[in-house]
Amino acid sequence: MKLSELRGKSREELLQELEGFKRELLNLRIQWQVGELKNSAQYKKSRKEIARVKTLLRETELGINKELYQKKT
Repeated sequence: MKLSELRGKSREELLQELEGFKRELLNLRIQWQVGELKNSAQYKKSRKEIARVKTLLRETELGINKELYQKKT
């Protein structure tokens, strides 16, 4: 999911996304332990998505201005 898509979501929606990514990561860990994980890159991608969502949640807690990160036209 793109960062711009995540920035448009509310805090509750971000928390739901975070829970979904955590569940996905758990399933990937289980697949890896059993030996059924076919795409190991998906594990890294899920970890990055979790970090991205957590960063956005922290930005909202700190009140960081979103305009700082938008492209200037």
